[in-house]
Amino acid sequence: MIASLRGTVLSKAEDRAVVEAAGVGYEVFVTSTTSAQLAIGHEGFLHIEESFGMYGGGATLYGFAAPSERAMFRELRDNVPSTGAKKALEYLEKASKSLPDFRRAILDKDVKLLTGVFGFTKKTAERLVESLKDKLEAVHVAGAERLVRADSADLGSAALSQALSALAALGYKPNEAKLVLQSVAQEAGGKELAVEQIVRLALKRL
Repeated sequence: MIASLRGTVLSKAEDRAVVEAAGVGYEVFVTSTTSAQLAIGHEGFLHIEESFGMYGGGATLYGFAAPSERAMFRELRDNVPSTGAKKALEYLEKASKSLPDFRRAILDKDVKLLTGVFGFTKKTAERLVESLKDKLEAVHVAGAERLVRADSADLGSAALSQALSALAALGYKPNEAKLVLQSVAQEAGGKELAVEQIVRLALKRL
């Protein structure tokens, strides 16, 4: 059983990396967040989860930058119906925008946040909440929550809506822009900001 892997990163893409350890190159599937932390030609370290096909064959390796990411992966794989390792990694990819906020959204049954910020469909968000609402209390993730709750975030204001349009016009993905605007709104603490100020603050975080 492989629990971790340390070695030279030979290559990487957004969803996988090849890490050489003791002369053997291991292909490991990762989230884009984990991939961004690996540098080709340098040493990398990953927490590993092995997955074996139902009908035999070798193991598929999934790698995580932190134990909390692996723990969340396991919860998704083991508790969400019809979710194997590959689908669990897809869910984790979305959740990795902010694992602390994803966890809080599940515990608060905040479907709106899961759909609006993390990009899950309403059906998937509801399934995640139903499957994980009693599972994540004991799962601790690194970092602090960065988002206000969906029912208190004023993303519907004219200025924030215009800022979202401006960021989209600059080529930023809507879900990524919403995540940053949530953070800006939280830090503003209810203070009204001009569109230009909001965009400038958001760009510093993108």
